[in-house]
Amino acid sequence: MIHLENISFGYKGTDATGAKLCTSGVRDVSLHVGPGEFVVVAGGSGCGKTTITRLINGLVPHYYEGELEGRAQVCGLDVRTTKISDLSAHVGSVFQNPRSQFFNVDTTSELAFASENRCIDPDQIRADIRRVVGEMNLEPLMDRSIFALSGGEKQKVACASVAVAEPEIVVLDEPSSNLDTAGIDDLRSVLALWKSKGKTIVVAEHRLYYLADLADRLVIMKEGRIVEELDASQLASMTSKDAYSRELRAFDAVDIPAGLLDRDAKRGNADTLVCRDFEFRYRNSDNGISIPHLEFGAGQITAIVGRNGTGKSTFAHLLCGLLRKGRGTVEFGGRVFKPKERTQLCYMILQDVNHQLFTSSVLEEVVLSAPADMPPDQAESRAREVLEQLDLAHLADVHPMALSGGQKQRVAIASGVMAENPVLMFDEPTSGLDLPHMRQVADLLRTLRDAGKVVIVITHDTELIREAADRVVELPVRN
Repeated sequence: MIHLENISFGYKGTDATGAKLCTSGVRDVSLHVGPGEFVVVAGGSGCGKTTITRLINGLVPHYYEGELEGRAQVCGLDVRTTKISDLSAHVGSVFQNPRSQFFNVDTTSELAFASENRCIDPDQIRADIRRVVGEMNLEPLMDRSIFALSGGEKQKVACASVAVAEPEIVVLDEPSSNLDTAGIDDLRSVLALWKSKGKTIVVAEHRLYYLADLADRLVIMKEGRIVEELDASQLASMTSKDAYSRELRAFDAVDIPAGLLDRDAKRGNADTLVCRDFEFRYRNSDNGISIPHLEFGAGQITAIVGRNGTGKSTFAHLLCGLLRKGRGTVEFGGRVFKPKERTQLCYMILQDVNHQLFTSSVLEEVVLSAPADMPPDQAESRAREVLEQLDLAHLADVHPMALSGGQKQRVAIASGVMAENPVLMFDEPTSGLDLPHMRQVADLLRTLRDAGKVVIVITHDTELIREAADRVVELPVRN
């Protein structure tokens, strides 16, 4: 059904000087996936996982330009010569950034979009939507604005839009990256349902524990090549220790240590960040957030957890002065900060880092965040130091938009570190990161903590919490 033979592909791009370069995607890869097979592709950030999914759905070479060698065939169709529109009748895709695949402003229309383009009978489309909404427990997300959804909710809608279209093959790129535990359980149920229906499924993923008993095969990649393949019998006996030895994420679910759950923790010193009477209501909705009192200590890493849609990112935007139509008081160092002043107090690394990448090279991107009074030579030297810490030094001259999702994430983190604000807010900083780079981020968070920063991390990544957090605050379901 899927046949990739001796495939090599390099993405065309430019460096900071405008000179052409070719960024390696995959090198001499051969992969064959049979009908009804469930294959998981794992490996480090930038190893070629996403490129594999793009070869299957035709985005490589039709959308992403580059040099393609070898033979790629899907459902008997030559990927080189078949239009994406024709391939999409057979292949459904869920991207790492679901926002990039939406074509409508409301959720119900998005679920109907693909079927409408295939001229499916409207009554059948409505029936398919009802079925999928029931299977995926999506009733609360129907008839909602796409723009009002959390990252995890957008991911669920993307999965549902594929389910409505009923393709033979489904490729998913980091589908769990923004999901909470309950959302991952829902996703797993959908994948199990698709598998029971005989669909061919290819998942590029760092989180592996929820896929361990679904996968027929695990394909491990490194530096653009397939280095190991494990079948279902080998996966059945695989432990987290085995996964860690391969630089993969845990094969078992990781719980939040009970001693870290401390919603009312207070530091009681002048460097405590105090949030009072935070209120926000979403447009055309009764939903919002209401947080009477919350404190964050300097020299402390606080993880904020909660279900998708509880308003974690909304709270972060309010705190950092990026949302003005809300209410709340922020105190730090003995003074009250107005919303417009909070951008000088706080630096926020966004959940979708594509919104905060502006320059033509990774080095320029990090230097851009340097304090205004830092001399240029010192700024460049410090930027290179931070890039080295995050394993990005070799990408200094590459355009940020030519990077993988995980690499972009680390560039945004590097910019936040460079800014030297007293309060650093990270929204899902390890989304799309492999084990070594997750641990690098954990090390960096601890370094910031030890430097006396207020470090706040919004995350569903329990491995990161276990590695770095000093305290966990759980936001209740919004009302």
